[in-house]
Amino acid sequence: MPVFFEALRALDGRCARALEFPILSAVRTGQTFGATWDEINIKDKLWTIPVQRMKAGAAHIVPLSDRVLQIVEGQLGDRQSQYVFPSFKDGRPLCTKAMLDVLEELGVDGTVHGFRSTFRDWAGDLMATRFPRDVVELVLAHTVGNATERAHRRGTALKERAELMNA
Repeated sequence: MPVFFEALRALDGRCARALEFPILSAVRTGQTFGATWDEINIKDKLWTIPVQRMKAGAAHIVPLSDRVLQIVEGQLGDRQSQYVFPSFKDGRPLCTKAMLDVLEELGVDGTVHGFRSTFRDWAGDLMATRFPRDVVELVLAHTVGNATERAHRRGTALKERAELMNA
């Protein structure tokens, strides 16, 4: 990952930043492409993905790391549609092919979704991060605990998730 990420960061352009965004925020590709400016709160460093765009059927708040916030702010200057990562025509969002083309350019034979697995492996390694399993699973918007435990869980661990995202 460090070698890959150095090469990715060296690339210019919207497609490279669109690929960097889900890697650093541990979200799905479609959530990245569907990200709209009204979902992003730059001041509070939060991105709220609405329920209709979430696999688990619940809205998801993503703490924006310092680098992800830089990417978002970099897109402001090129703002031409409601989407944070618009296509190069018609104001629609970029598509999966844009990210796959960047992977191909970097010589990576893989998928964008595979970076969520990479994140899970890295974040789950207590020797590397020291973050509890539940915090890691909440970052990934996975359902944590059984039905009884979920019924009693009121916290979002937002502070801990923000720390993990910056790590």
